[in-house]
Amino acid sequence: MEAVNTAVADAGSGSASEKGGGDASVAPALGQVLLAVEELWPESLAEDWDEVGLVVGRPTAEVSKVLFAVDPTLAVIEEAVDWGAELLITHHPLLLKGVNSVAATTAKGLAVHRLIESGTGLLTVHTNGDSAVGGVSDVLADALGLENVAPLAPAANGLPEEGIGRVGDLPDVMTLGDFAARVFEILPAVAGGVRVAGDKDGLVRRVAVCGGAGDGLFDAVRLSQADIYVTADMRHHPASEAREAAVDGRPYLIDVSHFASEWLWLPAAAEALGNVLADQGHDVEIRVSSTNSDPWDFILTPGGD
Repeated sequence: MEAVNTAVADAGSGSASEKGGGDASVAPALGQVLLAVEELWPESLAEDWDEVGLVVGRPTAEVSKVLFAVDPTLAVIEEAVDWGAELLITHHPLLLKGVNSVAATTAKGLAVHRLIESGTGLLTVHTNGDSAVGGVSDVLADALGLENVAPLAPAANGLPEEGIGRVGDLPDVMTLGDFAARVFEILPAVAGGVRVAGDKDGLVRRVAVCGGAGDGLFDAVRLSQADIYVTADMRHHPASEAREAAVDGRPYLIDVSHFASEWLWLPAAAEALGNVLADQGHDVEIRVSSTNSDPWDFILTPGGD
């Protein structure tokens, strides 16, 4: 797979001298980084079925380098180890379901062994990162230029502006074709591209989005009166049923790569964590992974416009 372009994605808190003086910054302990992460993406916002938080690592370990990534794949872990990161923060969990062994005879077991043996911690920020202000769908909505943004499914244990998905309005009406082109332009280039359902010349203004797999939110999308819904991993039956239930063809649908839709959050998350740690007097270098962990390598499509 080709690497993701992270030329504008690197982030770091910087030293005190770089920020104009003051007391010398020091590298924090992992436990202090966890407190900063909790401030930004509280675990209370995670869905009941989710597993977030620290997976591997000693809270007393020093952290001077942090790598953000979508997936804790072996390639991403090797990238973190090669760079010397003491902490890898991923959006997706390594261990979402219960296990009774982490033997290195499996990919997940090998990942746990590699992390521990290299002294690299692993932290998961998943649906709490989706729901929080400035989270995955907020970043996606901002990249699309949406205004008057609100949660698509408000959080049960959060602020009014927190929850899964977002819905908002474009500054101006666009055709579906032009809007789909905008979606394509803002996302990292991956094999799956962008799939669109609807009249290419149809007009859209109200937009619902959900980074990651969001085809379980169609009731909320319809309730929001969105003209179009942008999400990933749309399955055949939910998408087909949504089209059958559409009113005047709406909501139109745009299906994107799961990885690509969530990768957009990484630079913003890295910058946010860097700012919190810098405000606390810590010196940490933070970087976004350049590993493309989208599982697909190429796609065949019919010709034509």
